[in-house]
Amino acid sequence: MTAAIAETSTESTVLYSTQGAVALLTLNRPQALNSFTRQMHRDLGLALDKAEADKNIRALVITGAGRGFCAGADLSEFDFAPGPNLVERANPGPVIEQAFNPTARRLTSLRMPTIAAVNGVAAGAGSSLALTCDIAVAAPNASFIQAFSKIGLVPDAGGSWLLVQKLGLARAMTLAMTGDKLSAAQAREWGMIWEVADDSVAAAMALAQRLALLPTKALVATRHLLREGTTRTLHQQLDVERDTQSDMGRTHDYIEGVTAFLEKRPAAFKGE
Repeated sequence: MTAAIAETSTESTVLYSTQGAVALLTLNRPQALNSFTRQMHRDLGLALDKAEADKNIRALVITGAGRGFCAGADLSEFDFAPGPNLVERANPGPVIEQAFNPTARRLTSLRMPTIAAVNGVAAGAGSSLALTCDIAVAAPNASFIQAFSKIGLVPDAGGSWLLVQKLGLARAMTLAMTGDKLSAAQAREWGMIWEVADDSVAAAMALAQRLALLPTKALVATRHLLREGTTRTLHQQLDVERDTQSDMGRTHDYIEGVTAFLEKRPAAFKGE
C-alpha cells in the first residue's frame, strides 16, 4: 500500500493509515480476534476523529488484523467474579450504552462513505460493526455469527435492526435465534454483503478509491435516505427526497457534475 502513514503507536488497538483519499482503520487485537474492549472503542473514536478532520479523506475502510475481523465484545472485561452484586457487575447494559451504541451512531453519521473489509470471522457485535458500514466486502473464509443467543443475550450494536434491513425478518430471526454461522458466499447470495474477494482489503480499498472520486455529500445523503426510508411512508419519503435534492443542488459537485455532463468531459468532484 503506497503512501501509508502510520498515525498510532504499535500499542494502539486501532491502526490508522491513508492511501490517497482513503483512510484504512485496522482493528488491532489479533490475539483476541479483535474483540472490543473499552480502549478499542476509544481508539476507534480517535481514528474516526482523525479521518473526519482530514479534508482530503473522502472514503473509509475498516478491517481486522490477523485472521479475524471482530469477535464482538471482549467478555473478559465483564466482572463475573463470585460475590455480592454479581448481576449488577456483569450487566452488559452500561458498556452498550457507553461504548457500542456511540460507535454505531458515529459510523452512521460520518461525513464519508464507509466500507467493511471482513477478512475473517465477524461475530456478535463484530457482525453488527460490519453491517453498520455502508458496504461490506468479505474474504471467502469470512463468516458472520449472531453469537448472542448462545450466551443468553440478544443482538446489539444495531444488529437487531441491521439484520432485518439486510436479510428480511425470516432469515434475520433464524440466524439470531440459532446463532448459526453464515458463510461469506451465503451472505453475498442473500444480499447481506456486496462482494466476496480473495483479498477483501484490496477489494475494499479499490472500491473506496472509486467512491472517493464521487460527490461525497451526495453519497452520504443517499446513505441517510436509504437507511431511514423504511421509517417513513412513501409520501413522507417523497418530501424528504425533494428537500435533500434541493440541498444537494447547492453543492459544488452538483454544478460540476451537470456542467461536465453538458460539456462531455469527466467531472472533477471535490466532495463539496
